[in-house]
Amino acid sequence: MISVIVVNGGNYLYNLILGRILGPEQFADAALLITFLLVLSFIAMTFQLSTAKFSVLFENEIFKSFINIVYKYSTIAGIVFGVTLIVLSKQLQILFNTQSSIMFVIFGIGIPLYFIMSVNRGIFQGKKKFDKLAITYQGEMLSRLILTLILIYTTTLQSSILVSLGIALSFIFGLLPFYKKDIDVFATHKLPSTENKYLLRFFLLTAFYELTQIIINNSDILMVKHYFDTYNAGLYASLALIGRVVYFVAWMFVMLLLPKVVQKQKDGESHYPILFKYVLYITLLSTTIVIGCYLFPELVINIMFGSKYISIAPLLWKYAIATSLFAISNIFAYYFLSLDQYIPVIISSILGILQVVLIVFYHSTLAEVVIVQIIAMTILLVFQLLYFTGYWRFSKKG
Repeated sequence: MISVIVVNGGNYLYNLILGRILGPEQFADAALLITFLLVLSFIAMTFQLSTAKFSVLFENEIFKSFINIVYKYSTIAGIVFGVTLIVLSKQLQILFNTQSSIMFVIFGIGIPLYFIMSVNRGIFQGKKKFDKLAITYQGEMLSRLILTLILIYTTTLQSSILVSLGIALSFIFGLLPFYKKDIDVFATHKLPSTENKYLLRFFLLTAFYELTQIIINNSDILMVKHYFDTYNAGLYASLALIGRVVYFVAWMFVMLLLPKVVQKQKDGESHYPILFKYVLYITLLSTTIVIGCYLFPELVINIMFGSKYISIAPLLWKYAIATSLFAISNIFAYYFLSLDQYIPVIISSILGILQVVLIVFYHSTLAEVVIVQIIAMTILLVFQLLYFTGYWRFSKKG
């Protein structure tokens, strides 16, 4: 938990430094790359969560076969996504109004490494080797921060190219330490039919949910970059970064939640207390942050990004509300995901699509974009609470 706080703090510092150095216009492109990184992390999280869960459930030869199979397919997926991004780099430049297409090419080259890194982290997460898991996150964060700053201050290349290069190189450091035991890529590996079906079902369910995460967590920044000019897109990027501190901290609890719930279910023990505890933590944290953003918005903006971004201050507490609602909903969603429950995932996907539709129709101002997100996330949390109540009562009767 301490390590995740440090890593998120480092990533936050990375964003804040870029925002101050580059200014709103250039930061808009950098923020787009960071958003692409978040999108990538959600896609790769399908492999990480699947690896984490089945590292708990599978043992001996089945575990060995599983690890080699997931490494193989994660590498293939990484190559496919990477090549796709490189091929579409020119179109992406036009779509998101960026200064260069090269930044997408560099980012695409690093994608296969990120997928391999995610499987490696999944093993450490499932085996509860949190010390090694912490090192991989710290290595990625520190190298990205240091390398990007060195590149910016020592070269004259376009800032977006330097940021993408720093991000891609950081994936190499995120691979360390690497889980080498049981890895035999040259042998043929197969899983028993029952385990293979279970794995495939969970993987598809997780992939579907991560897609909804991408839509909910990143569609607003991408759409604002498309609909608004560079200056306003940069302002919104700073707003999103500050408001999402709740989500980043909530992810710390998700990392701990999944293996614990899976283990409790495997041992036939009650897992409700774990959920209640983490929901309480996130709710208290969210309330504190929203109040702080409401009382001292200009102070927060000045400290984080500087006076250039001060015009976005009135929207800060509203965006914090939207993010808080999403963070609490997310705890419920990952809890049910670890229990192989499908309905919460479907609910999240519907609300994710609703958010996109609302922004498409209501984007005349940045304030309108924030308000429609609050509406969508309120509905999402209500549905998650209703489903949990029904699930809890049914389990008690059973």
